[in-house]
Amino acid sequence: MNDRRKQIVDLINDRGAVNFSQLKAAFSVVSEMTLRSDLRALDEEHLIVRVHGGAKSVDRIIGTDDLLNKRFCRNVEKKQRIAEKAVQLLYPGTSVFLDSGSTLTEFARRFPDQSHLVFTSGIHCAMELARLKNVQLYMIGGKVNASSMSISGSDSCDKIREMNFDIAFLGATGYMKETGFNCGADEENALKRAVISRTETVVILMDSTKNDISNTFSFASVQDVNIVVSDDELDEQTAEYFRNNKIAVI
Repeated sequence: MNDRRKQIVDLINDRGAVNFSQLKAAFSVVSEMTLRSDLRALDEEHLIVRVHGGAKSVDRIIGTDDLLNKRFCRNVEKKQRIAEKAVQLLYPGTSVFLDSGSTLTEFARRFPDQSHLVFTSGIHCAMELARLKNVQLYMIGGKVNASSMSISGSDSCDKIREMNFDIAFLGATGYMKETGFNCGADEENALKRAVISRTETVVILMDSTKNDISNTFSFASVQDVNIVVSDDELDEQTAEYFRNNKIAVI
């Protein structure tokens, strides 16, 4: 394997998934034809997994989202910036749902010690929130996913459908204009859909590297979302598309 192909594998492993536009930006001196040939060869060697519009790391587990401990190490500054923005959306006295994931854990670390009723499916989020004195904290019951350190399943969805949330903060593994916000696990998908159906204001926390990334399950269209919180590198075309569909972009 030549140096360029090794660098491509390293980039995909580091990010978990990349779209072809991101790959072209990272290897700007290489032609599109050569990059597509590289992806095809690396896929045949089982060093990456080619998907529509890009590629994924082979470390991703079939039927689950990416391993959480690996996601913690990716795009740390972007996630911190998103978390800083997201806390500005909180107001005391509201009921809040927090999804699981590395970005949501960064958000939980910055969660203000105010009067909130908070429900979460994220084990790490609950650990961060448990230190707060003025937050009433509840975990959603259900099946534990050890790879994502989250709780989901039919029991979780049934319980959520008995509740109402003022605001929910959800993570996304990817976003495609054609199919909306997506994730890689069926049970996570069902939980997110249940939360959206019971929430007044739906907020997606998504760093710019997730744009134009496809995964198996689409849990929300632009019509389901009120606010997208991203880092400062979300491309303007996508941001404008969100705004045109009445989504605030922060």
